[in-house]
Amino acid sequence: MVGGQTVKAGIAVSLSGQFRVQGEQALAGMQAWAADVNRAGGIRLKGCAPGLFIETVHYDDCSKPAAAKSAIERLITRDRVDLLFGPYSGLLTQAAAEVSETHGKLLWNQGGASDSIYEKGFKRVVGILTPASRYLSGLLPLVREADPDAKSLAILRVSPGPFARAVSAEVERSADELGFQMDLLKEYSPSIEDFNPVLDEVERAGSRVLLAVGRIYNDLQLAKQLVDRGIGLGTVAVVAAPIQQFKDALGDAAEGVVGPSQWESGGSFFNGYGPTGEQVLESLRAKSRYPIDYPMVQAYAAGLVAQRCVETAGTLDDRVLRQTAAGLDVSTFYGRFKIDPATGRQEGRSGVIVQWQNGRKVIVWPPEQRQAQLAYPWRPRIA
Repeated sequence: MVGGQTVKAGIAVSLSGQFRVQGEQALAGMQAWAADVNRAGGIRLKGCAPGLFIETVHYDDCSKPAAAKSAIERLITRDRVDLLFGPYSGLLTQAAAEVSETHGKLLWNQGGASDSIYEKGFKRVVGILTPASRYLSGLLPLVREADPDAKSLAILRVSPGPFARAVSAEVERSADELGFQMDLLKEYSPSIEDFNPVLDEVERAGSRVLLAVGRIYNDLQLAKQLVDRGIGLGTVAVVAAPIQQFKDALGDAAEGVVGPSQWESGGSFFNGYGPTGEQVLESLRAKSRYPIDYPMVQAYAAGLVAQRCVETAGTLDDRVLRQTAAGLDVSTFYGRFKIDPATGRQEGRSGVIVQWQNGRKVIVWPPEQRQAQLAYPWRPRIA
């Protein structure tokens, strides 16, 4: 049974380094969830009154695996948190999971989409996000819908990195299925500063579709240089395109670029548990100095799922919560939650593909969530 009247929720977040913006957004999402639960009287358990109030604890992981491990270690051993949430990014989440697994602590994975996390044999990870391998499964069907004659593809991806490989592998599989020709598959170092030599190869290939999968700073630099070059393409997909940083960096030049998003406010999701999307957005606006991006929303959603598991299980015992999560099938404002019982990988939900049109993001895939048709072909607009 649960003892005491406070639940400690701990999270490792990037408050410095390359994921600083996403880390601050995740923290705001977690804090907004906790504030909303407390305002409503806490987590309600049968036979336990009043409700259990949430106290949040966080440490900076500096956007580095070693620091993420240290933050998770401290949350588990010194703060003895009841609910442990992972950091943003697959690389940091895997580092966090190595520590939590050693301690037998359940890790609610709110920020790592890499499929590789669930291929390591971890027994105590619960995934909230759509896995990277399903990020852009609809990209080529979307293009083919707009242009039945489109049949050539180029992929630029950072190496090393399991996330980039997972995203591109599904697009490659889809290309084979739909009869797209792979004109170019190019890997580059994350330390690259000038993409022009790579873009020379893209221009020579003459592909209709370009997919770029890098780290955030790679995607921003590549997109800027691609726009400056004005290479003729049918569709440009950049994984970082949906975040506000992309729009801030490119301005009007973001127009027409597509990318995958875990969640967008304009989507329609059946909500069977918790607050509505608009209620969540209102809370998030009050907690962050940044515009609302999906890293903020998914942290809130992770808290909501953990809350439902605690309510259902009637305990904070990690073993029981993992069993409860394995059998849970619930829909929140964020979409459906249902994991693979063995691995903890999220199986119940899919993300969306968005495109910048007239200065705002619109959902262009899947058809049942669509807010606008794909603007095709891509016409680069110089910033």
